[in-house]
Amino acid sequence: MTQPRALPASAPTRVAARLRVAKDGPRQVLHAGPDALYVDLDGRVLGVVGRHAWQVPCALRTRLDVLPDVTRANVVGGVLHLDGRPVVVGRVVRTEVPLRSLDVSGAPIDAAALVGSGGGLTPYGDDVVCGYLAAHRAAGNPTDDLDAEVTRLLPRTTVLSATLLECALRGEVLPEVADLLAAWGTPAAAGAEAALLRVGSSSGAGLLEGTRLALAA
Repeated sequence: MTQPRALPASAPTRVAARLRVAKDGPRQVLHAGPDALYVDLDGRVLGVVGRHAWQVPCALRTRLDVLPDVTRANVVGGVLHLDGRPVVVGRVVRTEVPLRSLDVSGAPIDAAALVGSGGGLTPYGDDVVCGYLAAHRAAGNPTDDLDAEVTRLLPRTTVLSATLLECALRGEVLPEVADLLAAWGTPAAAGAEAALLRVGSSSGAGLLEGTRLALAA
């Protein structure tokens, strides 16, 4: 029988590492659409995204214009299979924020009031927290107490949002967030803010709000 043709992909470093050690077996498909697919990988989300999707830091990235319809997901030998088709990681990409000198003496945030606050796959309050954490990671500023509080509150939000919050705790972000932090304080910042605001229906606005809260004016 002819084997399904492999689907080439790139992956963030930690995503590739998670897959390599994942146990073989079926995985629940949490969401399947033309641009993005999300499956449950040991209680957290593993995504597969097309070229037009937002490149979340928990996803395998393909160059497909439209993802195929998928009903089954399995992990076999550290490789994700979608309806029997292997998604093969050929390149590792970085999703970490750029380290640079930033003044993160802005307003503090109340994680208990934000985590899980709002509707959708990524509640607005979680996006604010992600932006805030990203700015501190870019500045190399530890936030131990906040990190512990956010980690404690993860069960109150969606599994996708909990996954993205864990990414933010490690400084792993969308390219638009990394671009804004790299451009902060320069003439390019306005364009980077505009690009971030186009992310999702409200996610970009939440990420930008959190970033601004962390960074002094």
